[in-house]
Amino acid sequence: MEQKKFDYNSFIGMILLGGILFWYFINNSPTDIEEMTTEEVVDSSTETPNKATTNYTSAFENDSIQQIEYQNRLGAFAQSAIKGSEGTTVIQNNLVKLTVDNKGGQIIEALIKNYKTYDSLPLYMIKDNNASFNINFGTTDNRILNTKDLFFEPVLTKNGDNTVLSMKLKVSNSQFLEYRYEIKPKKYMVDFSVRSQGLSDVINSSNPINLDWTLKGYRHEKSIKTENSMYSYYYYKTEDEVDYLNAGNTEVINDVDWVAYKQHFFTSNLLTDTPFNNATITSTDLVDNEEIDTIFTKKYELKTPLALTAGELNYNMKWFYGPSDYNLLKKYEGTDLDETADLGWGIFGFLNRNLFYPVFNFLQNYMGNFGLIIILMTIVVRIFMSPLVYKSYLSSAKMKVIRPELTALNEKFPGKENAMKRQQETMAIQRKAGVSMLSGCIPAVLQMPVFFALFKFFPTNLALRQESFLWAPDLSSYDAIFQLPFYIPFYGDHISLFPILASIAIFFYMKMNQSQQANMQAPTQEGMPDMGKMMKYMIYFSPIMMLFFFNNYASSLSLYYFISNLLTIAIMLVIKNYVIDEDKIHAQIEENKKRPEKAKSKFRQKIDSAMKQAQEQQAQQKKK
Repeated sequence: MEQKKFDYNSFIGMILLGGILFWYFINNSPTDIEEMTTEEVVDSSTETPNKATTNYTSAFENDSIQQIEYQNRLGAFAQSAIKGSEGTTVIQNNLVKLTVDNKGGQIIEALIKNYKTYDSLPLYMIKDNNASFNINFGTTDNRILNTKDLFFEPVLTKNGDNTVLSMKLKVSNSQFLEYRYEIKPKKYMVDFSVRSQGLSDVINSSNPINLDWTLKGYRHEKSIKTENSMYSYYYYKTEDEVDYLNAGNTEVINDVDWVAYKQHFFTSNLLTDTPFNNATITSTDLVDNEEIDTIFTKKYELKTPLALTAGELNYNMKWFYGPSDYNLLKKYEGTDLDETADLGWGIFGFLNRNLFYPVFNFLQNYMGNFGLIIILMTIVVRIFMSPLVYKSYLSSAKMKVIRPELTALNEKFPGKENAMKRQQETMAIQRKAGVSMLSGCIPAVLQMPVFFALFKFFPTNLALRQESFLWAPDLSSYDAIFQLPFYIPFYGDHISLFPILASIAIFFYMKMNQSQQANMQAPTQEGMPDMGKMMKYMIYFSPIMMLFFFNNYASSLSLYYFISNLLTIAIMLVIKNYVIDEDKIHAQIEENKKRPEKAKSKFRQKIDSAMKQAQEQQAQQKKK
């Protein structure tokens, strides 16, 4: 067998090859300086208002193979991928902090300073990819691109005291799509513009250019029921009118000046100088079960085409991330943003804007305890409404005086066949005595707008948010004194004290008011429902209904109703014992009866004529 010999040539070749490889690795290893430039961070350890910070890292290797890939995929916008870099830029003032991502040029964090969530966390409107702002467009080389997938180049500058962030999606240095943000000191409103330069030959004008802004609203308040079901809406202004969209609906609208994604006390708004047309707005409820801890409440969507002007985009817009505070929003004149504060429609909103907010703001200037402000405001309202209470009680006293005559009238004209005659005689007695059923109803009706206006005023008043009073830690939410180990339908899993006190006060008020209401009613006629019996049921039903409804509601509203009913009871006692004199009322009624009856008005003549015809028809039917 031939012995295998040692191959010196192979051995020397391996040594030479190893030496060459060793030399290659030594001379091509990255230096310390090159390693430092692989990742660059421009930031500050401390944040100050109006200061902008930028973080970015290299996104791609600029080798020829990838350049070809980007060129094939992105066409004219390949430069954005080749030279683009991952990173964020922060622009902020003393009110709001916005973090803008190089990828997409969009806001990826919106922090509202000076406010916290119900569980004391920083209050973010945008965070962890819950929002997206994208423009979808076609190019002349038959590509469909989305800005959210492309890299913008950030440039920070100052414009006086304002901070300006320019985000450019470049084709070249002279051809780009720009998002421009300008944040001012002490302002929630941020100027925002979308414009293109030199892209008339790049953007395909025959394809639609679509703007798509979506946001999933974070839960911020303790009561998910009130936050999501009662005060979170999709507001929009179109054709100079403000409207809202309920959850679960989609609408296509034109001439849109702004949209507002409102979440009870906070709102995310997009305003535009050039109205959007053919815009599709969608609101989706994300709360399947209110008993389960919830992260998101609603999803809001805006999809709208953008128009080209001379082949270019040119839109001046504004972002607003901040509180839905009426006192703040009314300062933006000509926008009608204050209508998103949800103060009620018609007369209710009018009372809140022109009466209750001025009174509340006045008291707020002199007092820091919002519970005492609510009590003082309640006193002011009840004093203002006391003449109506007096009118109602006076009418009740008059009806009490003539009630024996009405009872005798029922005995004189018994049976269903005399119902029309009985009604005519009843009205005649009331007319001669100068008593009107409406005189008792009208004061009660006039108090209803105040009731419903304050029903909107307290739960939407930002000044009451997270302000404590007595045992209530937050006057804008419920005041739980005991947590139940189970959930009661329509009531909740806790016991609130202010609704209990308000319900007790309502019970005694209605109990005291029962005799007054009985006096206002004519004696029960045959075939007619017994209103007195119904009132007895209402005495118990109304407090229970309020107890269930207000258990999850703002404690400020329950506090108002509790104090209001106590004051009403006190006013009624004063009127009954010190103001109303039944002997004088009886003498006045007797004097009224002696006076000649006034000529009937045309309205009264029509009523009497109709009743007479009905009575004749009833008599004819009886004969048949």
